[in-house]
Amino acid sequence: MKAVVTTGNGGYDKLEYRDIPVPTLASGEVLLQVLAAGVNNTEINTRLGWYSATVTTGTEQAVAAQAQKATAKADGGWSEATPFPFIQGTDCCGRVVAVAPGGDESTVGSRVLVRPCMRPSGFESMENIWMASDFDGAFAQFVKLPAGEVYPVSCDWSDVELATIPCAYGTAENMVHRAKVSDGEHVLVTGASGGVGSAVVQLVKRRGATVTAIAGKAKMEQVRSIGADRVIARGDDIVASLGEKAVDVIVDNVAGPAFGDLLKGLKRGGRYVSSGAIAGPLVTFDMRTFYLKDLTLIGCTAWDEPVFPNLISYIERGELRPLVARTFPLERIADAQREFLEKKHFGNFVLIPPPLGDSMRGG
Repeated sequence: MKAVVTTGNGGYDKLEYRDIPVPTLASGEVLLQVLAAGVNNTEINTRLGWYSATVTTGTEQAVAAQAQKATAKADGGWSEATPFPFIQGTDCCGRVVAVAPGGDESTVGSRVLVRPCMRPSGFESMENIWMASDFDGAFAQFVKLPAGEVYPVSCDWSDVELATIPCAYGTAENMVHRAKVSDGEHVLVTGASGGVGSAVVQLVKRRGATVTAIAGKAKMEQVRSIGADRVIARGDDIVASLGEKAVDVIVDNVAGPAFGDLLKGLKRGGRYVSSGAIAGPLVTFDMRTFYLKDLTLIGCTAWDEPVFPNLISYIERGELRPLVARTFPLERIADAQREFLEKKHFGNFVLIPPPLGDSMRGG
């Protein structure tokens, strides 16, 4: 099969498009033909080794640093070793084409989404593994997965539209769920034009909350179009725009220099939730703001059990809107990631694997 193999930490030269064997199934696994695979910050950050504690800058600065010198990061994959060489690709819309002996043959032919965040020790434990960070993912014609991590979905969305959902919307739903956002609350969403941020806006609105979003000036109208009640331009003074003690919840995957001012905007007893730090992982944190206002800070990586079934139900009930910015052939992954990092798009980029052909005959 054709696949993009990431060979190590570094630049785009670490992405090799080549022929490799089709995965062999073990007990309890299914084989999917990948129909479409989304592009996320996660794949780029893992290739760069950004999750290493030695990296102190945002993603853009890390890209520039790797362009000058590729440095292997022993702890670059979620602060652990990355299993190079391996196949990335966290978002997968696929079709079940085979099941391991003893598996449910009735699932063959089903169009499915893959839950990329898996809890192998059960939902009582926060231990988690991720497709395309801990084992091979969807930047290929085929991918094998535990049968319990694939979810049939019945809707009229295209394969490309479905491929925008798993990572961005799952991450967003997990934060909104974990923060217990409820009807009537006021929620501030940073990075609202990005994949996760735009998902958060929709998921908060479907819960009946009021959304104030932060986005670049060029994308403010687009963020309003997906449900934001108010949009503040990125770089504006948050406290001056909102006032102190203005919001119940902040959903922030940006972090960086604005972090301290964000906390000032929370009401007493407010909640701050995050699963990312694209503007920089090191922040200025005034402990007095934290404890004097009785704030709750919530970190989110492991997805809670209801998150992915919730998303499937929202799709099937027509409660979400897929946001596709552009598609690329799988072999043009470097072009897709370069353009992704320019942050000029609104919505998600999706890679399309080549149709099955000569490379698969006899496979």
